[in-house]
Amino acid sequence: QVRLVESGGGLVQAGGSLRLSCVASGVLLSVATMGWYRQAPGKERELVASITSDGYTNYADSVKGRFTISKDNAKKTVYLQMNSLKPEDTAVYYCAKGAEIATINYWGQGTQVTVSS
Repeated sequence: QVRLVESGGGLVQAGGSLRLSCVASGVLLSVATMGWYRQAPGKERELVASITSDGYTNYADSVKGRFTISKDNAKKTVYLQMNSLKPEDTAVYYCAKGAEIATINYWGQGTQVTVSS
């Protein structure tokens, strides 16, 4: 049974940084593609970044050069380092198994990120 617990969100000023963590159980990070998603108020949930079992990464255009996804298989944890944060990054952030939102059938509780201007 998949269980994902996100943490690390908070309130930060524009230009600041946060690192999100996602502890995964029931998922082998060594064989799974994992993704970070976000959902802002009134908007659809979107993929922010993904990382394959081999460590290949992909990013949404809006976060390229600012966000970095990584993982530690031994710690069963996926990270999202977010730098140069902007008010438009404000959202609830979720991690999930998979990089295609339509295929995801389990979501954790998410972690709120709020960027003030």
